[in-house]
Order: sequence, then C-alpha cells, then structure tokens
Amino acid sequence: MYGIVEIPTIVLPDIKKIETVEIPIPTADVPYYTPMVVPPSDLRDQEDEPVKTEEEKPPEPPTLKIPFIKQPIPQPSTEVVVVAATTAITAVAATTLTQPIIEWIRKKVQKFLSDKITKWRKNLTNKKDSSKELKKE
Repeated sequence: MYGIVEIPTIVLPDIKKIETVEIPIPTADVPYYTPMVVPPSDLRDQEDEPVKTEEEKPPEPPTLKIPFIKQPIPQPSTEVVVVAATTAITAVAATTLTQPIIEWIRKKVQKFLSDKITKWRKNLTNKKDSSKELKKE
C-alpha cells in the first residue's frame, strides 16, 4: 500500500573564497597655529597709581527671627513671594468659581443614576412576577 518515499536532496556547490581589498584607516593632519597674545584694553603704565579694587561683599539677605527656633530663617525674595501669592489666589479663585458647577453636575448625574437604578429594579421585579405567573399556568 505504501511505497518507498524518496526524500529530495539539494546538492550545494563548493564554497569559493572571495579575495577582499584591505583599505587603510584614514588619517588627518590637525591644523595648528601659534597663539597670539593680545594685551588687555585697560593696559596702563606701571608708574601710574595702581588701581584699588575693593571687594564688595553682597548684602546679607534679610532674615526672620522666630522665637522658638534658634537659627534665623532667610526671608524669601520678592519674586518668590509674588509667585506664591499669585498661585494661591488663582487656586482659591478657581476652586470658588468651579465648585457650584461641579455640585450642579453631581446632582444631575446622581438623579440620572438613581432614576436608572429605580427603573432597573422595577423591570427586574416585573420579570420575576411574569415568570411566576407563567410557572403557575
């Protein structure tokens, strides 16, 4: 019933070695120049009076002294106080203005869901009653 099954084979040719060309790594000459010295624009003769430079110390930032804390606390800069106050005022205004809108939406959604649940319960009890009547018959 079954005969000999021949499995197909593939004859592959021998591998030939391919000669490759060797390419050298490129090199580049980095340009070099001798640095040029330029005198400063405020160059003066040494016989003139030497310029006195006084190191100005930056003023110490104002600090707050709190009675229960021993270490003084640095007072924030005007920019920081303005940004913090603006942020606080914006947050309070946004909350105050949106609260009535959110409450109105919440009431509408709650009423809608309550009506849907009531209707679902009513339909469920109607189905139970109708199935009981069918069983009696």
